Amino acid sequence: MNSSAFPSLSCLSQALDDGSISSVQLTQQALTRAISGEGPKVYTQVFDEQALAAAQAADTLRQAGMRRSAVDGLPISVKDLFDIKGKPTRAGSVVLNDAPAASDNAKVVQRLINAGAIIIGTTNMTEFAYSGLGVNPHYGTPRNPWERTIGEGRIPGGSSSGAAVSVTDGMAVAAIGSDTGGSVRIPSALCGLTGFKPTASRVPQEGVLPLSTTLDSIGPLAASVACCALLDALMTGANHTPIVPKPIKGLRLLFPSNAVLDGADDHVAASYAHVLSQLSAAGAIIVEQAVPPFDQLPGINAQGGFIAAEAWAWHRQLIADKADAYDPRVVSRMLRGQQISAADYIDLLHRRARWIQQVKMQLADYDAMIMPTVPVIAPTIAELRDEEVYHKTNLLLLRNPTFINFLDGCAVSLPCHAPGTAPVGVSIAAAGGQDRTVLAIAKAVETLLHSQG
Repeated sequence: MNSSAFPSLSCLSQALDDGSISSVQLTQQALTRAISGEGPKVYTQVFDEQALAAAQAADTLRQAGMRRSAVDGLPISVKDLFDIKGKPTRAGSVVLNDAPAASDNAKVVQRLINAGAIIIGTTNMTEFAYSGLGVNPHYGTPRNPWERTIGEGRIPGGSSSGAAVSVTDGMAVAAIGSDTGGSVRIPSALCGLTGFKPTASRVPQEGVLPLSTTLDSIGPLAASVACCALLDALMTGANHTPIVPKPIKGLRLLFPSNAVLDGADDHVAASYAHVLSQLSAAGAIIVEQAVPPFDQLPGINAQGGFIAAEAWAWHRQLIADKADAYDPRVVSRMLRGQQISAADYIDLLHRRARWIQQVKMQLADYDAMIMPTVPVIAPTIAELRDEEVYHKTNLLLLRNPTFINFLDGCAVSLPCHAPGTAPVGVSIAAAGGQDRTVLAIAKAVETLLHSQG
């Protein structure tokens, strides 16, 4: 279940370079898996003809000595809120079934295509990305690879649910998701993958259906930190330079003593404690200290925060026309935005700015924060049918990642569980603009965890 078990983008690219496999073969494998097993619940659309044609073109170019990037010829999935030219963008809903097809590709999708990536299809998600659980009543809920055959299985995490399972099940070698309150990191943690939430402004959001324009960010789910860094560079339009691990000896990491472990189960708590002990043994300085602003955030967001306000602004006419077609658990949260006045929204903007400054002041003495990505292992699909359990669990899974979105920060979730046990993620996080530092620290932690099993 550890993401090290999945092939890295660099290994696959090398295999294409030396001719031991072709892009057509890789793409056909992904497509075959996408239409069988869990596939119909993972993908909302599969682009079989389009993908195979692109794979054939990638092979032809390679044979002629041309390689467009390190993802040239590799099958990648994109979440169902990225525009694909000529295709509908449904965002895991049926509400937009009669909307016109996209007139162009989302900017990040076009950048991936320009780099030679093979877009396999659009992946299932929580409707309109409004939940951290990954449950979808319209297209089904992709089952977590962990204990999949027990009962109805476990949730994959959300909202980028299909994104995660497309990678764990070999229906893509990496996935692109969105993260507004943890929607890349939560499914990565629950499914044993590595997920990266960049500073939001670094990745263009043209052609991406929004949830919260203030908090939305776009990031990858993949096998490793290096894979995530490569995809991030392609999406930002930056020149990719390999991530060099930051030395662990002398690294100063802040472990928030408040909030982040509240409600943690024994397996997550033990896995996290083991990571801390390994880091300490390797020379890291881990300071356990309360971060008072974390305790203030539930009160700041008591009315629903930016997500409720901005989702309501985008959806209000659709809700007026088609409320009954929405997932009731999604539309009920959007409707909270009606009660947020312009004055409330302006107050929220000011409170966020003050909150960010308070957290940044505390982080100034540290290289990064470290915390469990989510405090529990993946719940079962069956237990979430209970409304109270659903909403309580959703808040619990979103809590830790949301701190980083509200901070306008960046974070990597790394798998840190023992092999053969339920997936657990540990997050390395920092304030906005510290993306390369966070990736370098995460790379070092990843290397340490892999070296010690």
